[in-house]
Amino acid sequence: MTEPRWLTDDEREAWLRLMAVTMLLPGRLETQLKRDAGLSHFEYYVLAMISESTERSLALSELAARTNSSLSRLSHVIARLEVQGLLTRCASPSDGRTSIAQLTEAGWAKVVGSAPGHVEEVRSVVFDSLTPGQVSQLSEICGSLLGTLDPDHRLLRPS
Repeated sequence: MTEPRWLTDDEREAWLRLMAVTMLLPGRLETQLKRDAGLSHFEYYVLAMISESTERSLALSELAARTNSSLSRLSHVIARLEVQGLLTRCASPSDGRTSIAQLTEAGWAKVVGSAPGHVEEVRSVVFDSLTPGQVSQLSEICGSLLGTLDPDHRLLRPS
């Protein structure tokens, strides 16, 4: 049996800080979006991913990959967003077996109206306390971690 590769003191401190950020950041973003836009962070992210796609539409399988979500969870969220009139779901014109989610005009307006407050919150809790060099380091570190966590680039395409 191999001996465990215990963390060094520096690694342990970095790990605990990373865990604290991953525990605190989602709740902070969720609170702001619920308060200001009436959306959960995941709902906003779904709308944002669709808004960045060609013709503001995206196959549900691609959307599930980009949001790291199961099709089942995504289907429930899409149903809620449909009821709110923010998107529609239809079969792909090129492949009837593929379902497409498309933003409505109201959905586009919701993303456009919600984005400034969300970006301000992201800036406030993440970027305002970092130097430009630290922003580069953060990007590089996250890129390295994603190389292991998401080697197929399902969530982000390499830049």
